[in-house]
Amino acid sequence: MKQLITRIDDELHARLKALAEAQGRSMNDLVTEALRGIVAKTETAVERRSRLVAEGKLITFEPEGEAPGHDALEERSRGWGTAVSEALDWTRGEW
Repeated sequence: MKQLITRIDDELHARLKALAEAQGRSMNDLVTEALRGIVAKTETAVERRSRLVAEGKLITFEPEGEAPGHDALEERSRGWGTAVSEALDWTRGEW
């Protein structure tokens, strides 16, 4: 764990202290959460994805090839009933 020392004006310190007390937590917790929020806003989508994977919060997989097109899906789904055919027709604007 690292320590950060910074200078802030008396008014800001008083406001942070009052806010932390009102929320029933330490100033350290309040400031740490605020800093995490700033960093999270600047994190790119790629960085966020990498972080979530590293933290075990996101599971990824690689597909086994190209996704089939509408015609291939229609061929594969032949005989499954009308729901799939109607859904395919709807996506093609044939509904």
